Amino acid sequence: MNEAKLGPAEREIAWGRLGEESFDVVVVGGGVVGAGVALDAVTRGLRVALVEARDVASGTSSRSSKLFHGGLRYLEQLEFGLVREALRERELMLTRLAPHLVKPVSFLYPLKHRLWERPYTAAGLVLYDTMGGARSVPGQKHVTRAGALRMAPALKRDALIGGIRYFDAQSDDARHTLTVARTAAHYGAVVRMSTQVVEFLREADRVCGVRVRDVEDGRETEIHGDVVINCTGVWTDELQRLSGSRGRFRVRSSKGVHIVVPRDRIVSETGIILRTEKSVLFVIPWRNHWIVGTTDTDWQLDLAHPAATRADIDYLLDHVNTVLATPLTHDDIEGVYAGLRPLLAGESEETSKLSREHAVARVAPGFVAIAGGKYTTYRVMAADAVNAAGADLPGRLQPSITDQVPLLGADGYHALVNQADHLGAQVGLHPYRVRHLLDRYGSLIHELFALATDRPELLRPIEHAPDYLAVEAVYAASHEGALHLEDVLARRTRISIEYPHRGVDCAEQVAQLIGHVLGWTPETIAHEVQLYTARVTAERDSQTQPNDEAADARRTTAPEPRPRLTQPIG
Repeated sequence: MNEAKLGPAEREIAWGRLGEESFDVVVVGGGVVGAGVALDAVTRGLRVALVEARDVASGTSSRSSKLFHGGLRYLEQLEFGLVREALRERELMLTRLAPHLVKPVSFLYPLKHRLWERPYTAAGLVLYDTMGGARSVPGQKHVTRAGALRMAPALKRDALIGGIRYFDAQSDDARHTLTVARTAAHYGAVVRMSTQVVEFLREADRVCGVRVRDVEDGRETEIHGDVVINCTGVWTDELQRLSGSRGRFRVRSSKGVHIVVPRDRIVSETGIILRTEKSVLFVIPWRNHWIVGTTDTDWQLDLAHPAATRADIDYLLDHVNTVLATPLTHDDIEGVYAGLRPLLAGESEETSKLSREHAVARVAPGFVAIAGGKYTTYRVMAADAVNAAGADLPGRLQPSITDQVPLLGADGYHALVNQADHLGAQVGLHPYRVRHLLDRYGSLIHELFALATDRPELLRPIEHAPDYLAVEAVYAASHEGALHLEDVLARRTRISIEYPHRGVDCAEQVAQLIGHVLGWTPETIAHEVQLYTARVTAERDSQTQPNDEAADARRTTAPEPRPRLTQPIG
């Protein structure tokens, strides 16, 4: 059996293993931290189970700014340790762990003030580069106003007096998280989505496992483990309440909204970073698009489906338009997404300062929680969580080795890039298309080609979403654990934010492709299309509303694709 394959047959095998085997570590939450914890633990030689109530990366880990960055702005706040740590992780991803998924990206910082701003910003970037920001990417480059306008002709001439270009890195967050989870499965972890924790198991005062429900068919089973690790992000408090334990910290949800516009709407060869009155605003190159974000506002409504409002979108347009010669309008927007960042909110002034860092706590014997942090440092967070779990594990805990474990698809990637012309000729694809696939799947590209051996039509583009091939939808269901149409359109691909139709126009075709793998009837296919269309309608409607309450009311009208999913019991 291909351990890394998360198809329908493997899903059924995983269910049997969850109920029959005993585990050292049970991880709850399929975001990047949960996937990272599973990978860290299993590569230390532990028996690991990972369960997620919805889909892999269905929360924060599919709705970020899609950057692996050191956190340049944290230098101003004197968070030197955080920046150094993040830069080290960025370097590991670029060079060793995930070169197929994480790529360098340049940003231009427009200077507006004479005399003081250039030396002040340059000093920060020198420190950034010295701490590791310029190891495998170029260091900062200073340009005049004319030089900056050559890099980014879209900028207003009077919006800057010069500029500084520097480099960070970016990745498709959902695909990266999925790859971390599949790598954990490759090393022996039992990984299962649509599997919700409904109860904690206890022996006296000790947590000894969880009871879970398959939210697709309603079956329940018990998973026994020495320690349960809560990696549920913005749901941390809900799971702690379900466990009956008093948490050591609380989590506050901060909403971040991004808009996606076509590449030709902003003429630039580099990304742009702007300072706002609250934080910074990024204009991030994203294949044939730009991602503009983000906002940062408190959110206290539905955690599963944070909604972007008209005010959020206007905020982004107003700020980016201050520097653009040709302003963006609502008509330019192809996609919108909103995500929640889990920030630590302590009960005292001192603990509230942890909001930009992460915290790990042994909430009760056999129960560890981790929250906060940032996507870039997920691997460090995972190692800290497993270290904390060591107190409840028998025997000696081996040290973390994930800095030496490439993610699936990394091995052989560079050679395959060099062979893209030859690969393309073998399967009848343009080398550009092969390189695009390599940057999504790495050396796993051969598994996609194998699916198309007897079905060459799968190597044709999806109608109405030609950036993706039909085989990618099939592979999402056969190997990547996708169980619903939304899983494919919103996370395995990014069709839901990259096309003006947001996936509706190709929903029928994609549903047929994945339905062939999952055994869907014509009625199920129609139902999945109906559910997805309702989601898009609700999202579009919410984005015309003036405030969070009105937007949330509209967004939550869309039904859940997972029929037996319940809210955690308080």
